[in-house]
Formats: sequence, structure tokens, C-alpha cells
Amino acid sequence: MIKKILIVIFFIIVLIFVSLWNLVTDGYDKQNRFILFLKDIIPRSLAVSVRDTFFIIPELKYQNKLLKTQVKKYEQGLDGKQFNEKLISLKDINFKFKEFYLPFKQLDIKAGWNKLSNTFRAHYFEIIDDKVLVLSGEGSFITFDKMNFNIDKLNQKKINSNLEILLNESGYEFFGVRDILYSDEKIYISVILKNFNGFTMNIYQADYNAKTEFINFSVFFKKNEYTKKYTIQTGGRLANFKDNKILFSLGASEELKSKVQNEDNLEGKIISIDKTTNDYEILSKGHRNPQGLIYINTKDIIINSEHGPLGGDEINLNNINNTNQKIKVKNFGWPISSYGIEYDGSDPYQKSHQKFGFEEPFKYFSPSIGISQILFLKKGDKNFKNLLFVTSLRASSIYILELSENFDEIISEDRIYFNEQRIRDLNYDKDLNSLLLIFENTPSIGILKFIN
Repeated sequence: MIKKILIVIFFIIVLIFVSLWNLVTDGYDKQNRFILFLKDIIPRSLAVSVRDTFFIIPELKYQNKLLKTQVKKYEQGLDGKQFNEKLISLKDINFKFKEFYLPFKQLDIKAGWNKLSNTFRAHYFEIIDDKVLVLSGEGSFITFDKMNFNIDKLNQKKINSNLEILLNESGYEFFGVRDILYSDEKIYISVILKNFNGFTMNIYQADYNAKTEFINFSVFFKKNEYTKKYTIQTGGRLANFKDNKILFSLGASEELKSKVQNEDNLEGKIISIDKTTNDYEILSKGHRNPQGLIYINTKDIIINSEHGPLGGDEINLNNINNTNQKIKVKNFGWPISSYGIEYDGSDPYQKSHQKFGFEEPFKYFSPSIGISQILFLKKGDKNFKNLLFVTSLRASSIYILELSENFDEIISEDRIYFNEQRIRDLNYDKDLNSLLLIFENTPSIGILKFIN
């Protein structure tokens, strides 16, 4: 009898756990240690089996909701219709949120984030004067007037380019984009490619302004290093820098993991590239997969965010502070130090970074949040404090970190949670006094307008 009772209790616990399987926990939700404990003792295969058996009806309802959303998205074409609106209140900040359709293909969440087809589902955007330019994961472009966020549809317009022809003529097969940057009336895009040597990543540039009708790309920078297998650990973020340069983040593939600590290659590096000469300089190394990248000119600081393995997502600060001297290459420790572990449960990594001569992360997340783009709004902009906005894929959130004046501590933390959404890109527009962000699941573009 006791044995039967224990079995029933265990089964109930499993059901409760499975129902909360997608609940974001610990450092990025409700500090739910109980769920983490259950994850340690209940095999994932059992939890998934129970979920797929006993929760099939809620799952079917959810899939039906997604299907209806996709039908509405395709029916509205390039209208970019608004389909969501709500007020969001935090401790110190309030937002009005609106969401609009993007005419791109949906991320296949069920297939897994590492599925090859999902490399074409990461979308990025830039605000250029009074327009928004959006780059789809398949390499197509749309644009619209940013003031259309104030009405119920964006009125999107396609812009053609020579990208496909250029890549074909160069012997490349296209495997998705990783960012877009606007700088001095040019746009730069980072592109994953494959040729007879393997997989690589290049940057392409084109003249661009609000009146551009056709985008004519040319090659700006070639990595000229290859992997035999496709990897999601590409990095690829672009950011404006100083001295007529841009920043470029490059990930570290598992295939070339042993090269990351060496400076004779670009695996796991953040580099600056001169926009005139195309010469590059390594600024930091020891990165795994840097998915967020910004430069704060008033502080002369580079901030990057990067994915850890299983756990250990990082926010890293690189204080440049050079006086016309060669910048010292900072080392952030990968693949020697990490606060994460391997997906098979093994842990070959040192936890301390500083003890082994590396830079400690400014902040790390374990479990991982699927960290993505970051944005800094300095004190004095529309009554803001020193705020660092950190987006996430897995945790469907924007984390808001208030930083001290010297960027040496986090004063407070808050969070905006978006149910069932992966946030890929983030930017701020002063005219709208709003954050703009791209969601992958629909996909869609959202606006968070600051309100008193």
C-alpha cells in the first residue's frame, strides 16, 4: 500500500514538473530552486514523454494558435498590421507595448534551435533616419516609416539587392545572416557562407540612405578561415567603434576550439576593422559565441554578451582606455574557464577566470537565458539612469540592469517577460522614445514606448 502511495506521489510530482517544464527559473525568473531540483532527479526523457502524452491537448491548442497567427500574417502581406497591444509596468519604468507582423518565415521551435533550416530565421534591423530597415534571415530587405508605429500598420516595402547574385558569382552558398549595421551612409551585413573550403563568414557593405531603391553590395571583409561542419557558434555581431572603425564578433566552433586562445586566427575573437583600409585588430579573445555587442564612447568600453555551453551565459566588459597605443588584448577565458558545463553533464571547465589570468564576466547567468543583443542608455537620456538592456532567446525576456557610474557594479535589476517569444535584436529610437525589438517566433517587430 505504501509503495502504491509513493508511486502516485512520484507520478503527481512528475506531472507538476512537466507542466512547469518551460517555466524559466533561477536567475531569470522566480528563483525556483524546487524546479531545478526536480530537473536534476527526473530524467528529461521521462518528463518529455509524460508531457507529450498527458499534455497533448494543451499542446495542440498552442499549435493551433500558432497556425492561426501564421495564417493572419500571410494574409496581411506587407501591411505589417498591429496584432498585440498592452501596458507593461515595472518598479521604475512603464511602457506601452505594440507588436506588428513581419513578412518572414517562422522559426521552427519544435525542430530545435540548432536545426540547419533555423539559421535562416534570425532577423535583424537598423533605424536609419526616419526609416526602419529590416534584414530577414534569408537575406531579403523590407523598409517602412518609423512613425508608422503610431498607427495600426507599418506599410512595409520590399527593397531588392544584388546579394544573391554576388554570392553565386563568388562561388558561395548562402547560410543566413548574423547582423546589420548602419554607419556613415553605408550598411554592413555579416553573412554565413559555404564554399569548397567549408563554412565561413564575410561582411558585405553597400551605400545606403532613406531614398535607396536597390542595394548594391560589395565585399568588405573576409574571415578566410573555415570549418568543415556548420556551427551555430558563429557570433557575427557588428557595432560602431571609434577612429573610423567598426567592431565584429566571431564565435568559436567546437571544431576549432583548440585555436581560440591563439592570436594567429579569428576563432572566438572580437576585432575592430578600419572602414577605409579593411585592416583589423584583435581586441579580445576567449569568447564562445558573442551574440550581443556595443561600444560606449563616453566610457571607452566594449560590452559583449555571449552564450555559454549549458549555463554560463556572460556579459563581458572590455575597458579600452588606450592613449593612441596598441590596445591590450583582453582574454575572457573560453574554452578554459566557464560557469557552464557540457550538454552531456561533464564539466571540463575551471570556474574561476581571474585565478587563471582571464577576465571575470561582469555578470553570468546559470541556467542560461539564451543571451542575445544588448543596449545601453546613458544617464541623462530622457531621465534614464545607466541602464543596460539585455535580451534573451530562451528566457523570452529583456533584463534591465542599472549600473553604477563607473560600471563596476549592478545597482538594481528588473525584467520584462514576453510569453513564448525569442528576442533576437534590439535598438532605441530617440524620436519615438522607444525600444524596438524583433521576435523570432511569429516573427514580428515590437515597440516599447517609455511612458510616465
